[in-house]
Amino acid sequence: MEVCRATAFSWTHTISTSLHVSLPPSKWETKRFTVWCASDQTQKANQMTVSVTGATGFIGRRLVQRLHADNHSVHVLTRSRSKAELIFPVKDFPGIVIAEEPEWKDSIRGSTGVVNLAGLPISTRWTSEIKKEIKQSRIRVTSKVIDLINDLPDAVRPSVLVSATAVGYYGTSETRVFDEQSPSGNDYLAEVCREWEGTALKVNQDVQLALIRIGVVLGKDGGALAKMIPLFMVFAGGPLGSGKQWFSWIHLDDIVNLIYEALTNPSYKGVINGTAPNPVRFVEMCQHLGNVLGRPSWLPVPDFALKAVLGEGAAVVLDGQRVLPLKAQELGFSFKYSYIKDALKSIMT
Repeated sequence: MEVCRATAFSWTHTISTSLHVSLPPSKWETKRFTVWCASDQTQKANQMTVSVTGATGFIGRRLVQRLHADNHSVHVLTRSRSKAELIFPVKDFPGIVIAEEPEWKDSIRGSTGVVNLAGLPISTRWTSEIKKEIKQSRIRVTSKVIDLINDLPDAVRPSVLVSATAVGYYGTSETRVFDEQSPSGNDYLAEVCREWEGTALKVNQDVQLALIRIGVVLGKDGGALAKMIPLFMVFAGGPLGSGKQWFSWIHLDDIVNLIYEALTNPSYKGVINGTAPNPVRFVEMCQHLGNVLGRPSWLPVPDFALKAVLGEGAAVVLDGQRVLPLKAQELGFSFKYSYIKDALKSIMT
């Protein structure tokens, strides 16, 4: 007899078994009793159906992998079926539903929760057209998702919406400390975040809404590090710009865990900063990264080099803000990586 364990919301799930006990045949009949492991019923009760926009992005890919590994149903809401099918091939992700825009309504109908991560990446060279698309891509998708949720009858409306926003909401500063209660800044990214959040706030009041203000996400094969490391290697691993700017970061595993927790825990609502508890100045981040890469970190990457590559978008890394995740800590969220040294070591080795 195998003893089953309840393993709801873990990276891997236990396959529950049933125990069949047959009594010896009698003159009249043979009886069979079926005893089900408790974890089988628990697992079914805890299974979610989650619709995800931005699922093919850096965070979205890892979130879908996590949900699928834990045996939840995942609906990938995409504008490109072919791209989504390349990232989530059927042989590796059996059962995943890939839905293009005309099918979003049916996918959201009956979903337990929706995660909204869609938006054009900001770590690119900004032009007037790109800046327009950075904002509109976020507002357009968020508005569509909200309308679809609000138009559904109560019985089939998702109970939770986790919608991404960014620490750019706070503007930039070398001296101030920001938490969830801090006011918004007055630059371009702050404006984008205000409108982005304002759109999400239009969701039906009966839907649990978590707005995750995400910092710089660190992980393998994408995100900020993929763009920074080549510059570090060319310029001997030095800091970008002055190095005094604050760097509010979070490991990819932790931001996925935070989103996951918001899907399953009704206490996770309102604004939650998606950053690690210990932001650092950029020069310190570079020192740790240089150590991990085995590169010196004494020669700064000059402002002009970044501006040549990113244009106005260089402000994303040349300016920064010190953001603390007070709400997540109050809620008891456990960060896997609280210190950047440990995060970089796990990513680069």
